[in-house]
Amino acid sequence: MRRMGLQSEREERRSVGKLGQILPFISPYKWIVVAAGVALVVSAGSVLAIGQAIRRVIDHGFGSEQALIDQYFIALLGVVIVLAAATFARYFLVTWLGERIIADLRAAVYSHIIGLSPAFFETMRTGEVLSRLTADTTLIQTVIGSTASIALRNLLMFIGGSVLLVVSSPKLTGFVFALLPVVILPIMVFGRKVRRLSRTSQDRIADISSYAEESLTAIQVVQAFCHEAVDRLRFSSVTGEAFSVAIERTRARAWLTALVMLLIFGAVDLVVWIGAKDVIGGEMSGGQLAAFVFYAIIVAGAVGALAEVYGELQRAAGAAERLMELLAVQPGIAVANPTTPLPAMGSVAISFRDVTFQYPSRPELPALKDFSLDVAPGETIALVGPSGAGKTTVFQLLLRFYDPQAGQVMLDGVDLRQADPLEVRSRIGLVPQDPVIFAANARENIRYSRPDADDDQLRAAADAANALGFIDELPDGLDTFLGERGVRLSGGQRQRLSIARAILANPPILLLDEATSSLDAESERAVQNALDGLMADRTTIVIAHRLATVLKADRIIVMENGTVVETGRHEDLVNRDGLYARFAALQFNTH
Repeated sequence: MRRMGLQSEREERRSVGKLGQILPFISPYKWIVVAAGVALVVSAGSVLAIGQAIRRVIDHGFGSEQALIDQYFIALLGVVIVLAAATFARYFLVTWLGERIIADLRAAVYSHIIGLSPAFFETMRTGEVLSRLTADTTLIQTVIGSTASIALRNLLMFIGGSVLLVVSSPKLTGFVFALLPVVILPIMVFGRKVRRLSRTSQDRIADISSYAEESLTAIQVVQAFCHEAVDRLRFSSVTGEAFSVAIERTRARAWLTALVMLLIFGAVDLVVWIGAKDVIGGEMSGGQLAAFVFYAIIVAGAVGALAEVYGELQRAAGAAERLMELLAVQPGIAVANPTTPLPAMGSVAISFRDVTFQYPSRPELPALKDFSLDVAPGETIALVGPSGAGKTTVFQLLLRFYDPQAGQVMLDGVDLRQADPLEVRSRIGLVPQDPVIFAANARENIRYSRPDADDDQLRAAADAANALGFIDELPDGLDTFLGERGVRLSGGQRQRLSIARAILANPPILLLDEATSSLDAESERAVQNALDGLMADRTTIVIAHRLATVLKADRIIVMENGTVVETGRHEDLVNRDGLYARFAALQFNTH
Protein backbone atom coordinates (compact mmCIF):
# COMPACT_ATOMS: atom_id res chain seq x y z
CA MET A 1 0.00 0.00 0.00
CA ARG A 2 2.83 2.34 0.86
CA ARG A 3 4.43 1.64 -2.52
CA MET A 4 1.16 2.53 -4.24
CA GLY A 5 0.97 5.73 -2.21
CA LEU A 6 4.49 6.73 -3.23
CA GLN A 7 3.70 5.99 -6.87
CA SER A 8 0.57 8.13 -6.62
CA GLU A 9 2.60 10.99 -5.12
CA ARG A 10 5.16 10.75 -7.93
CA GLU A 11 2.35 10.83 -10.50
CA GLU A 12 0.89 13.90 -8.79
CA ARG A 13 4.26 15.64 -8.88
CA ARG A 14 4.62 14.89 -12.56
CA SER A 15 1.07 16.01 -13.24
CA VAL A 16 1.88 19.63 -12.34
CA GLY A 17 4.00 19.75 -15.48
CA LYS A 18 0.88 19.13 -17.55
CA LEU A 19 -0.13 22.73 -16.95
CA GLY A 20 2.34 23.46 -19.76
CA GLN A 21 -0.30 22.17 -22.17
CA ILE A 22 -2.15 25.49 -21.88
CA LEU A 23 0.92 27.53 -22.96
CA PRO A 24 -0.41 27.87 -26.54
CA PHE A 25 -3.35 29.80 -25.09
CA ILE A 26 -1.01 32.09 -23.14
CA SER A 27 1.49 32.88 -25.91
CA PRO A 28 -0.75 35.41 -27.76
CA TYR A 29 -0.63 37.58 -24.63
CA LYS A 30 3.11 37.39 -23.94
CA TRP A 31 3.44 41.15 -23.42
CA ILE A 32 0.75 41.06 -20.75
CA VAL A 33 2.73 38.23 -19.11
CA VAL A 34 5.91 40.33 -19.28
CA ALA A 35 4.18 43.39 -17.79
CA ALA A 36 2.64 41.27 -15.01
CA GLY A 37 6.07 39.76 -14.36
CA VAL A 38 7.66 43.20 -14.01
CA ALA A 39 4.91 44.28 -11.61
CA LEU A 40 5.41 41.05 -9.68
CA VAL A 41 9.16 41.62 -9.29
CA VAL A 42 8.65 45.26 -8.27
CA SER A 43 6.01 44.38 -5.66
CA ALA A 44 8.13 41.57 -4.20
CA GLY A 45 11.19 43.83 -4.15
CA SER A 46 9.17 46.57 -2.42
CA VAL A 47 8.11 44.19 0.36
CA LEU A 48 11.70 43.09 0.87
CA ALA A 49 12.83 46.73 0.88
CA ILE A 50 10.47 47.45 3.78
CA GLY A 51 12.63 45.22 5.99
CA GLN A 52 15.71 47.32 5.25
CA ALA A 53 13.73 50.50 5.87
CA ILE A 54 12.63 49.13 9.26
CA ARG A 55 16.25 48.31 10.14
CA ARG A 56 17.44 51.82 9.25
CA VAL A 57 14.58 53.50 11.14
CA ILE A 58 15.34 51.50 14.30
CA ASP A 59 19.13 51.76 14.11
CA HIS A 60 19.52 55.30 12.82
CA GLY A 61 16.17 57.06 13.08
CA PHE A 62 15.58 57.04 16.82
CA GLY A 63 17.96 59.36 18.59
CA SER A 64 18.68 61.26 15.37
CA GLU A 65 17.56 64.67 14.30
CA GLN A 66 13.91 65.29 13.45
CA ALA A 67 14.72 65.94 9.79
CA LEU A 68 16.54 62.61 9.50
CA ILE A 69 13.60 60.75 11.06
CA ASP A 70 11.27 62.49 8.59
CA GLN A 71 13.46 61.36 5.67
CA TYR A 72 13.43 57.73 6.81
CA PHE A 73 9.65 57.65 7.21
CA ILE A 74 9.08 59.50 3.91
CA ALA A 75 11.32 56.94 2.21
CA LEU A 76 9.34 54.12 3.87
CA LEU A 77 6.10 55.72 2.64
CA GLY A 78 7.59 55.90 -0.86
CA VAL A 79 8.33 52.18 -0.76
CA VAL A 80 4.76 51.49 0.35
CA ILE A 81 3.38 53.63 -2.51
CA VAL A 82 5.50 51.72 -5.04
CA LEU A 83 4.30 48.46 -3.49
CA ALA A 84 0.65 49.51 -3.76
CA ALA A 85 1.02 50.60 -7.40
CA ALA A 86 2.89 47.41 -8.37
CA THR A 87 0.34 45.26 -6.53
CA PHE A 88 -2.52 46.97 -8.40
CA ALA A 89 -0.80 46.42 -11.73
CA ARG A 90 0.02 42.79 -10.92
CA TYR A 91 -3.50 41.98 -9.73
CA PHE A 92 -5.21 43.65 -12.68
CA LEU A 93 -2.93 42.22 -15.36
CA VAL A 94 -2.87 38.70 -13.95
CA THR A 95 -6.65 38.64 -13.42
CA TRP A 96 -7.24 39.99 -16.95
CA LEU A 97 -4.90 37.34 -18.32
CA GLY A 98 -6.71 34.57 -16.46
CA GLU A 99 -10.15 35.68 -17.63
CA ARG A 100 -8.99 36.17 -21.24
CA ILE A 101 -7.25 32.80 -21.49
CA ILE A 102 -10.18 30.93 -19.97
CA ALA A 103 -12.59 32.66 -22.36
CA ASP A 104 -10.36 31.53 -25.25
CA LEU A 105 -10.03 28.03 -23.82
CA ARG A 106 -13.77 27.61 -23.30
CA ALA A 107 -14.45 28.87 -26.82
CA ALA A 108 -11.86 26.48 -28.27
CA VAL A 109 -13.23 23.47 -26.39
CA TYR A 110 -16.87 24.29 -27.25
CA SER A 111 -16.00 24.95 -30.89
CA HIS A 112 -14.22 21.59 -31.05
CA ILE A 113 -16.86 19.59 -29.19
CA ILE A 114 -19.81 20.93 -31.17
CA GLY A 115 -18.14 19.70 -34.35
CA LEU A 116 -17.69 16.12 -33.14
CA SER A 117 -19.99 13.43 -34.45
CA PRO A 118 -22.75 11.90 -32.27
CA ALA A 119 -20.51 8.82 -31.93
CA PHE A 120 -18.44 10.78 -29.40
CA PHE A 121 -21.48 11.32 -27.18
CA GLU A 122 -22.33 7.63 -27.18
CA THR A 123 -19.43 7.01 -24.82
CA MET A 124 -18.96 10.47 -23.26
CA ARG A 125 -21.65 11.79 -20.94
CA THR A 126 -22.86 15.29 -21.74
CA GLY A 127 -22.67 16.15 -18.03
CA GLU A 128 -18.99 15.22 -18.02
CA VAL A 129 -18.32 17.52 -20.98
CA LEU A 130 -20.19 20.37 -19.27
CA SER A 131 -18.24 19.79 -16.05
CA ARG A 132 -14.96 20.07 -17.94
CA LEU A 133 -16.16 23.13 -19.79
CA THR A 134 -17.17 24.93 -16.58
CA ALA A 135 -15.61 23.53 -13.40
CA ASP A 136 -12.27 22.53 -14.95
CA THR A 137 -11.83 25.82 -16.77
CA THR A 138 -12.65 27.67 -13.52
CA LEU A 139 -9.83 25.78 -11.79
CA ILE A 140 -7.40 26.81 -14.52
CA GLN A 141 -8.65 30.39 -14.38
CA THR A 142 -7.90 30.41 -10.65
CA VAL A 143 -4.36 29.19 -11.30
CA ILE A 144 -3.62 31.67 -14.09
CA GLY A 145 -5.46 34.59 -12.54
CA SER A 146 -4.33 34.08 -8.97
CA THR A 147 -2.46 30.95 -7.88
CA ALA A 148 0.41 31.19 -10.39
CA SER A 149 0.97 34.81 -9.43
CA ILE A 150 0.89 33.92 -5.73
CA ALA A 151 3.30 31.03 -6.31
CA LEU A 152 5.81 33.18 -8.24
CA ARG A 153 5.50 36.02 -5.76
CA ASN A 154 6.15 33.73 -2.81
CA LEU A 155 9.02 32.05 -4.64
CA LEU A 156 10.64 35.46 -5.15
CA MET A 157 9.94 36.36 -1.53
CA PHE A 158 11.47 33.09 -0.36
CA ILE A 159 14.63 33.57 -2.42
CA GLY A 160 15.00 37.28 -1.67
CA GLY A 161 14.06 36.84 2.00
CA SER A 162 16.55 33.97 2.40
CA VAL A 163 19.36 36.09 0.96
CA LEU A 164 18.51 39.01 3.25
CA LEU A 165 18.26 36.65 6.23
CA VAL A 166 21.86 35.65 5.63
CA VAL A 167 22.83 39.31 5.24
CA SER A 168 21.06 40.20 8.51
CA SER A 169 22.49 37.31 10.57
CA PRO A 170 24.13 34.14 9.20
CA LYS A 171 23.92 32.54 12.66
CA LEU A 172 20.17 33.01 13.07
CA THR A 173 19.63 32.01 9.43
CA GLY A 174 21.20 28.66 10.22
CA PHE A 175 18.71 28.19 13.06
CA VAL A 176 15.79 29.13 10.76
CA PHE A 177 16.71 26.63 8.05
CA ALA A 178 17.38 23.96 10.64
CA LEU A 179 13.86 24.48 11.99
CA LEU A 180 12.16 24.66 8.56
CA PRO A 181 11.82 20.86 8.07
CA VAL A 182 10.38 20.55 11.59
CA VAL A 183 7.79 23.19 10.71
CA ILE A 184 7.04 22.29 7.08
CA LEU A 185 6.89 18.48 7.09
CA PRO A 186 3.98 18.16 9.56
CA ILE A 187 2.12 20.91 7.69
CA MET A 188 2.60 19.15 4.33
CA VAL A 189 1.47 15.79 5.72
CA PHE A 190 -1.61 17.29 7.34
CA GLY A 191 -2.22 19.47 4.28
CA ARG A 192 -2.33 16.40 2.04
CA LYS A 193 -5.10 14.97 4.19
CA VAL A 194 -7.02 18.25 3.96
CA ARG A 195 -6.70 18.27 0.16
CA ARG A 196 -7.90 14.67 -0.02
CA LEU A 197 -10.92 15.49 2.09
CA SER A 198 -11.54 18.60 -0.01
CA ARG A 199 -11.67 16.48 -3.17
CA THR A 200 -14.06 14.05 -1.47
CA SER A 201 -16.20 16.96 -0.35
CA GLN A 202 -16.35 18.27 -3.93
CA ASP A 203 -17.42 14.82 -5.12
CA ARG A 204 -20.25 14.74 -2.59
CA ILE A 205 -21.35 18.24 -3.65
CA ALA A 206 -21.35 17.01 -7.25
CA ASP A 207 -23.58 14.12 -6.14
CA ILE A 208 -26.04 16.63 -4.66
CA SER A 209 -26.10 18.63 -7.89
CA SER A 210 -26.47 15.52 -10.04
CA TYR A 211 -29.35 14.08 -7.99
CA ALA A 212 -31.19 17.40 -7.82
CA GLU A 213 -30.77 18.02 -11.56
CA GLU A 214 -32.01 14.57 -12.49
CA SER A 215 -35.11 14.70 -10.27
CA LEU A 216 -36.01 18.31 -11.11
CA THR A 217 -35.58 17.72 -14.83
CA ALA A 218 -38.05 14.85 -14.57
CA ILE A 219 -40.36 16.67 -12.14
CA GLN A 220 -43.54 15.59 -13.92
CA VAL A 221 -42.55 11.92 -13.74
CA VAL A 222 -41.56 12.34 -10.08
CA GLN A 223 -44.92 13.81 -9.17
CA ALA A 224 -46.92 11.51 -11.46
CA PHE A 225 -45.60 8.47 -9.57
CA CYS A 226 -45.88 10.16 -6.14
CA HIS A 227 -42.15 9.78 -5.69
CA GLU A 228 -41.59 13.05 -3.82
CA ALA A 229 -41.24 11.45 -0.37
CA VAL A 230 -38.66 8.93 -1.60
CA ASP A 231 -36.69 11.64 -3.40
CA ARG A 232 -36.75 13.85 -0.31
CA LEU A 233 -35.29 11.00 1.77
CA ARG A 234 -32.64 10.18 -0.81
CA PHE A 235 -31.70 13.83 -1.24
CA SER A 236 -31.44 14.20 2.54
CA SER A 237 -29.17 11.16 2.59
CA VAL A 238 -26.92 12.61 -0.11
CA THR A 239 -26.74 16.00 1.62
CA GLY A 240 -26.07 14.22 4.93
CA GLU A 241 -23.07 12.46 3.41
CA ALA A 242 -21.81 15.77 2.04
CA PHE A 243 -22.26 17.38 5.48
CA SER A 244 -20.31 14.58 7.20
CA VAL A 245 -17.40 14.92 4.79
CA ALA A 246 -17.49 18.72 5.08
CA ILE A 247 -17.34 18.52 8.88
CA GLU A 248 -14.41 16.09 8.70
CA ARG A 249 -12.66 18.42 6.26
CA THR A 250 -13.38 21.43 8.50
CA ARG A 251 -12.04 19.61 11.56
CA ALA A 252 -8.85 18.66 9.70
CA ARG A 253 -8.45 22.21 8.39
CA ALA A 254 -8.94 23.64 11.90
CA TRP A 255 -6.23 21.31 13.25
CA LEU A 256 -3.99 22.34 10.32
CA THR A 257 -4.50 26.03 11.10
CA ALA A 258 -3.73 25.49 14.77
CA LEU A 259 -0.65 23.44 13.86
CA VAL A 260 0.59 26.15 11.49
CA MET A 261 0.21 28.82 14.14
CA LEU A 262 1.88 26.71 16.83
CA LEU A 263 4.87 25.62 14.74
CA ILE A 264 5.54 28.88 12.89
CA PHE A 265 5.14 31.23 15.81
CA GLY A 266 6.88 28.78 18.12
CA ALA A 267 9.85 28.74 15.74
CA VAL A 268 9.79 32.54 15.43
CA ASP A 269 9.69 32.83 19.23
CA LEU A 270 12.75 30.57 19.54
CA VAL A 271 14.74 32.46 16.92
CA VAL A 272 13.81 35.88 18.32
CA TRP A 273 14.81 34.70 21.79
CA ILE A 274 18.24 33.75 20.48
CA GLY A 275 18.46 37.04 18.54
CA ALA A 276 17.48 39.08 21.59
CA LYS A 277 20.39 37.54 23.51
CA ASP A 278 22.70 38.53 20.63
CA VAL A 279 21.40 42.11 20.73
CA ILE A 280 22.05 42.26 24.48
CA GLY A 281 25.51 40.80 23.88
CA GLY A 282 26.21 43.43 21.21
CA GLU A 283 26.57 40.87 18.40
CA MET A 284 23.81 42.56 16.34
CA SER A 285 21.75 45.73 16.45
CA GLY A 286 18.09 46.03 17.30
CA GLY A 287 17.39 47.08 13.72
CA GLN A 288 19.11 43.96 12.38
CA LEU A 289 17.03 41.76 14.67
CA ALA A 290 13.82 43.54 13.64
CA ALA A 291 14.71 43.14 9.95
CA PHE A 292 15.65 39.50 10.55
CA VAL A 293 12.29 38.78 12.22
CA PHE A 294 10.54 40.54 9.33
CA TYR A 295 12.33 38.40 6.74
CA ALA A 296 11.91 35.23 8.79
CA ILE A 297 8.15 35.77 8.83
CA ILE A 298 8.20 36.46 5.07
CA VAL A 299 10.21 33.29 4.35
CA ALA A 300 8.03 31.14 6.60
CA GLY A 301 4.86 32.58 5.08
CA ALA A 302 6.24 32.05 1.55
CA VAL A 303 7.04 28.40 2.26
CA GLY A 304 3.59 27.79 3.76
CA ALA A 305 1.92 29.51 0.81
CA LEU A 306 3.97 27.49 -1.69
CA ALA A 307 3.00 24.25 0.04
CA GLU A 308 -0.67 25.23 -0.11
CA VAL A 309 -0.46 26.44 -3.70
CA TYR A 310 1.06 23.13 -4.80
CA GLY A 311 -2.21 21.31 -4.13
CA GLU A 312 -4.12 23.84 -6.26
CA LEU A 313 -1.56 23.45 -9.05
CA GLN A 314 -2.11 19.68 -8.97
CA ARG A 315 -5.86 20.07 -9.31
CA ALA A 316 -5.47 22.60 -12.12
CA ALA A 317 -3.02 20.29 -13.88
CA GLY A 318 -5.61 17.53 -13.78
CA ALA A 319 -8.21 19.95 -15.14
CA ALA A 320 -5.87 21.02 -17.95
CA GLU A 321 -5.25 17.40 -18.84
CA ARG A 322 -8.98 16.68 -19.02
CA LEU A 323 -9.57 19.69 -21.26
CA MET A 324 -6.68 18.77 -23.53
CA GLU A 325 -8.16 15.27 -23.80
CA LEU A 326 -11.31 16.84 -25.24
CA LEU A 327 -9.34 18.99 -27.67
CA ALA A 328 -7.33 15.93 -28.74
CA VAL A 329 -10.45 13.97 -29.73
CA GLN A 330 -10.48 13.58 -33.49
CA PRO A 331 -13.84 13.94 -35.26
CA GLY A 332 -15.25 10.58 -36.23
CA ILE A 333 -16.26 12.09 -39.57
CA ALA A 334 -13.24 12.88 -41.72
CA VAL A 335 -13.62 15.72 -44.22
CA ALA A 336 -12.09 14.90 -47.59
CA ASN A 337 -9.40 17.22 -48.94
CA PRO A 338 -10.38 18.38 -51.46
CA THR A 339 -14.12 17.78 -51.16
CA THR A 340 -16.33 16.90 -54.11
CA PRO A 341 -19.01 19.58 -54.62
CA LEU A 342 -22.62 18.46 -54.84
CA PRO A 343 -24.61 19.35 -57.97
CA ALA A 344 -26.62 22.56 -58.05
CA MET A 345 -29.63 22.82 -55.76
CA GLY A 346 -32.70 20.92 -56.90
CA SER A 347 -34.37 17.58 -56.40
CA VAL A 348 -31.78 15.13 -55.13
CA ALA A 349 -31.35 11.41 -55.74
CA ILE A 350 -30.37 9.27 -52.74
CA SER A 351 -28.61 5.95 -52.94
CA PHE A 352 -27.53 3.39 -50.32
CA ARG A 353 -25.36 0.62 -51.77
CA ASP A 354 -24.60 -2.51 -49.74
CA VAL A 355 -24.32 -0.49 -46.54
CA THR A 356 -23.29 -2.25 -43.33
CA PHE A 357 -23.07 -0.20 -40.15
CA GLN A 358 -22.62 -0.76 -36.41
CA TYR A 359 -22.84 1.97 -33.80
CA PRO A 360 -19.54 2.49 -31.93
CA SER A 361 -21.21 1.69 -28.61
CA ARG A 362 -22.71 -1.54 -30.02
CA PRO A 363 -20.08 -2.96 -32.39
CA GLU A 364 -21.40 -6.51 -32.04
CA LEU A 365 -24.92 -5.59 -33.23
CA PRO A 366 -25.19 -4.35 -36.87
CA ALA A 367 -27.84 -1.65 -37.28
CA LEU A 368 -27.79 -2.09 -41.08
CA LYS A 369 -26.64 -5.18 -42.99
CA ASP A 370 -26.04 -5.08 -46.76
CA PHE A 371 -28.68 -2.37 -46.96
CA SER A 372 -29.43 -1.01 -50.42
CA LEU A 373 -31.96 1.63 -51.38
CA ASP A 374 -32.39 4.05 -54.29
CA VAL A 375 -34.64 7.08 -53.99
CA ALA A 376 -35.35 8.98 -57.19
CA PRO A 377 -35.40 12.81 -57.27
CA GLY A 378 -38.74 14.05 -55.96
CA GLU A 379 -39.81 10.61 -54.77
CA THR A 380 -41.45 10.05 -51.39
CA ILE A 381 -40.75 6.79 -49.63
CA ALA A 382 -41.91 5.53 -46.24
CA LEU A 383 -39.72 3.41 -43.98
CA VAL A 384 -41.77 0.95 -41.97
CA GLY A 385 -40.69 -1.74 -39.56
CA PRO A 386 -40.44 -2.75 -35.93
CA SER A 387 -38.26 -0.92 -33.41
CA GLY A 388 -34.59 -1.64 -34.01
CA ALA A 389 -35.10 -2.34 -37.71
CA GLY A 390 -32.63 0.42 -38.66
CA LYS A 391 -35.03 3.14 -39.84
CA THR A 392 -33.49 5.95 -37.78
CA THR A 393 -30.00 4.73 -38.72
CA VAL A 394 -30.83 5.49 -42.36
CA PHE A 395 -31.37 9.12 -41.32
CA GLN A 396 -28.18 9.16 -39.22
CA LEU A 397 -26.05 7.99 -42.14
CA LEU A 398 -27.75 10.30 -44.62
CA LEU A 399 -27.00 13.27 -42.35
CA ARG A 400 -23.48 11.89 -42.12
CA PHE A 401 -23.46 11.74 -38.36
CA TYR A 402 -21.69 8.43 -38.96
CA ASP A 403 -19.91 6.72 -41.83
CA PRO A 404 -20.77 3.09 -42.69
CA GLN A 405 -18.18 0.39 -42.12
CA ALA A 406 -18.96 -0.97 -45.59
CA GLY A 407 -20.83 0.27 -48.65
CA GLN A 408 -21.66 3.78 -49.89
CA VAL A 409 -24.22 6.49 -49.17
CA MET A 410 -24.58 8.92 -52.08
CA LEU A 411 -26.40 12.11 -53.01
CA ASP A 412 -26.72 12.63 -56.77
CA GLY A 413 -23.92 10.13 -57.30
CA VAL A 414 -21.49 11.82 -54.87
CA ASP A 415 -20.21 9.59 -52.08
CA LEU A 416 -20.87 11.42 -48.80
CA ARG A 417 -17.32 10.59 -47.66
CA GLN A 418 -16.06 12.86 -50.44
CA ALA A 419 -18.54 15.69 -49.84
CA ASP A 420 -18.42 18.51 -47.32
CA PRO A 421 -20.67 17.45 -44.38
CA LEU A 422 -21.95 21.02 -44.01
CA GLU A 423 -22.98 21.13 -47.66
CA VAL A 424 -24.72 17.77 -47.30
CA ARG A 425 -26.67 18.83 -44.20
CA SER A 426 -27.60 22.19 -45.72
CA ARG A 427 -29.69 20.27 -48.26
CA ILE A 428 -31.60 18.25 -45.68
CA GLY A 429 -34.51 19.32 -43.51
CA LEU A 430 -35.12 17.15 -40.45
CA VAL A 431 -38.31 16.91 -38.42
CA PRO A 432 -37.52 14.55 -35.51
CA GLN A 433 -40.03 12.50 -33.58
CA ASP A 434 -39.11 14.30 -30.36
CA PRO A 435 -39.05 18.00 -31.32
CA VAL A 436 -36.20 20.05 -29.92
CA ILE A 437 -37.27 23.44 -28.60
CA PHE A 438 -34.54 25.73 -27.31
CA ALA A 439 -34.83 27.99 -24.28
CA ALA A 440 -35.61 31.02 -26.42
CA ASN A 441 -38.61 32.72 -27.98
CA ALA A 442 -40.72 31.31 -30.81
CA ARG A 443 -39.03 33.56 -33.38
CA GLU A 444 -35.55 32.26 -32.58
CA ASN A 445 -36.75 28.65 -32.51
CA ILE A 446 -38.27 28.79 -35.99
CA ARG A 447 -35.43 30.89 -37.41
CA TYR A 448 -32.89 28.36 -36.10
CA SER A 449 -32.82 26.65 -39.51
CA ARG A 450 -32.33 29.90 -41.43
CA PRO A 451 -30.96 32.79 -39.33
CA ASP A 452 -31.21 35.31 -42.21
CA ALA A 453 -34.96 34.81 -42.77
CA ASP A 454 -37.15 37.89 -42.36
CA ASP A 455 -40.39 38.02 -40.37
CA ASP A 456 -42.61 37.58 -43.41
CA GLN A 457 -40.85 34.35 -44.36
CA LEU A 458 -40.93 33.21 -40.75
CA ARG A 459 -44.65 33.85 -40.39
CA ALA A 460 -45.36 32.12 -43.70
CA ALA A 461 -43.48 29.01 -42.49
CA ALA A 462 -45.36 29.07 -39.18
CA ASP A 463 -48.67 29.44 -41.01
CA ALA A 464 -47.84 26.53 -43.32
CA ALA A 465 -47.11 24.37 -40.28
CA ASN A 466 -50.44 25.36 -38.67
CA ALA A 467 -48.47 27.04 -35.88
CA LEU A 468 -49.23 30.71 -36.49
CA GLY A 469 -52.61 30.55 -34.75
CA PHE A 470 -51.33 29.45 -31.35
CA ILE A 471 -48.18 31.61 -31.68
CA ASP A 472 -50.26 34.77 -32.10
CA GLU A 473 -52.23 33.79 -28.99
CA LEU A 474 -49.06 33.66 -26.85
CA PRO A 475 -48.54 36.67 -24.52
CA ASP A 476 -45.84 38.24 -26.72
CA GLY A 477 -46.48 36.41 -29.97
CA LEU A 478 -43.28 35.40 -31.71
CA ASP A 479 -41.27 37.07 -28.95
CA THR A 480 -42.75 34.85 -26.22
CA PHE A 481 -40.14 32.92 -24.25
CA LEU A 482 -41.03 29.23 -24.52
CA GLY A 483 -39.21 27.97 -21.42
CA GLU A 484 -36.66 25.20 -20.97
CA ARG A 485 -37.22 22.58 -23.70
CA GLY A 486 -40.44 24.40 -24.63
CA VAL A 487 -42.29 23.49 -21.42
CA ARG A 488 -44.80 26.29 -22.00
CA LEU A 489 -46.09 24.52 -25.12
CA SER A 490 -48.04 21.32 -25.60
CA GLY A 491 -46.49 18.36 -27.37
CA GLY A 492 -48.39 19.11 -30.56
CA GLN A 493 -47.39 22.78 -30.49
CA ARG A 494 -43.73 21.86 -30.09
CA GLN A 495 -44.00 19.52 -33.07
CA ARG A 496 -45.60 22.22 -35.22
CA LEU A 497 -42.77 24.61 -34.37
CA SER A 498 -40.31 21.92 -35.41
CA ILE A 499 -42.15 21.49 -38.71
CA ALA A 500 -42.17 25.28 -39.25
CA ARG A 501 -38.40 25.25 -38.74
CA ALA A 502 -38.02 22.63 -41.51
CA ILE A 503 -40.41 24.50 -43.81
CA LEU A 504 -38.40 27.72 -43.37
CA ALA A 505 -35.18 25.93 -44.33
CA ASN A 506 -36.78 25.00 -47.68
CA PRO A 507 -34.40 22.05 -48.32
CA PRO A 508 -34.41 19.72 -51.37
CA ILE A 509 -34.46 16.66 -49.08
CA LEU A 510 -36.91 16.08 -46.23
CA LEU A 511 -36.46 13.55 -43.44
CA LEU A 512 -39.64 13.16 -41.42
CA ASP A 513 -39.45 10.98 -38.33
CA GLU A 514 -43.05 10.49 -37.16
CA ALA A 515 -43.57 14.19 -37.84
CA THR A 516 -47.27 14.12 -36.94
CA SER A 517 -47.14 11.65 -34.06
CA SER A 518 -47.82 14.28 -31.37
CA LEU A 519 -50.71 16.00 -33.08
CA ASP A 520 -54.43 15.66 -32.53
CA ALA A 521 -56.58 14.63 -35.48
CA GLU A 522 -57.48 18.18 -36.54
CA SER A 523 -53.92 19.50 -36.27
CA GLU A 524 -52.57 16.38 -37.98
CA ARG A 525 -54.82 17.00 -40.98
CA ALA A 526 -53.69 20.63 -41.27
CA VAL A 527 -50.03 19.81 -40.81
CA GLN A 528 -50.25 16.85 -43.20
CA ASN A 529 -51.65 19.22 -45.84
CA ALA A 530 -48.70 21.57 -45.16
CA LEU A 531 -46.28 18.67 -45.42
CA ASP A 532 -47.89 17.52 -48.67
CA GLY A 533 -47.19 20.95 -50.13
CA LEU A 534 -43.68 20.96 -48.71
CA MET A 535 -42.94 17.47 -50.02
CA ALA A 536 -43.93 18.36 -53.58
CA ASP A 537 -40.90 18.20 -55.92
CA ARG A 538 -38.69 17.22 -52.99
CA THR A 539 -36.98 13.94 -52.20
CA THR A 540 -38.61 12.75 -48.99
CA ILE A 541 -38.00 9.86 -46.64
CA VAL A 542 -40.62 9.32 -43.96
CA ILE A 543 -40.43 7.10 -40.89
CA ALA A 544 -44.11 6.59 -40.22
CA HIS A 545 -46.74 4.36 -38.77
CA ARG A 546 -49.64 6.69 -39.58
CA LEU A 547 -51.87 5.37 -42.35
CA ALA A 548 -52.24 8.74 -44.11
CA THR A 549 -48.50 9.11 -44.59
CA VAL A 550 -47.98 5.53 -45.70
CA LEU A 551 -50.82 5.66 -48.23
CA LYS A 552 -49.42 8.77 -49.91
CA ALA A 553 -45.87 7.42 -50.23
CA ASP A 554 -44.65 6.49 -53.71
CA ARG A 555 -43.07 3.40 -52.18
CA ILE A 556 -43.06 1.68 -48.81
CA ILE A 557 -39.77 0.13 -47.68
CA VAL A 558 -40.30 -2.54 -45.05
CA MET A 559 -37.24 -3.09 -42.86
CA GLU A 560 -36.33 -5.77 -40.35
CA ASN A 561 -33.00 -6.38 -38.60
CA GLY A 562 -31.23 -3.76 -40.71
CA THR A 563 -32.28 -5.08 -44.12
CA VAL A 564 -35.04 -4.45 -46.67
CA VAL A 565 -37.51 -7.33 -46.60
CA GLU A 566 -40.36 -5.88 -48.68
CA THR A 567 -40.94 -3.02 -51.12
CA GLY A 568 -44.12 -1.77 -52.74
CA ARG A 569 -47.28 0.23 -52.27
CA HIS A 570 -49.71 -0.26 -49.41
CA GLU A 571 -52.27 -2.40 -51.24
CA ASP A 572 -49.66 -4.67 -52.80
CA LEU A 573 -47.85 -5.23 -49.50
CA VAL A 574 -51.06 -6.00 -47.63
CA ASN A 575 -52.01 -8.59 -50.26
CA ARG A 576 -48.62 -10.33 -49.91
CA ASP A 577 -49.48 -11.31 -46.34
CA GLY A 578 -45.88 -10.71 -45.21
CA LEU A 579 -44.35 -8.63 -42.43
CA TYR A 580 -46.04 -5.43 -43.61
CA ALA A 581 -49.44 -7.12 -43.72
CA ARG A 582 -49.04 -8.23 -40.10
CA PHE A 583 -47.74 -4.81 -39.15
CA ALA A 584 -50.64 -3.08 -40.92
CA ALA A 585 -53.16 -5.35 -39.22
CA LEU A 586 -51.82 -4.31 -35.83
CA GLN A 587 -51.12 -0.64 -36.54
CA PHE A 588 -53.74 0.27 -39.10
CA ASN A 589 -56.55 -2.17 -38.16
CA THR A 590 -56.53 -3.77 -41.60
CA HIS A 591 -57.95 -7.25 -42.04
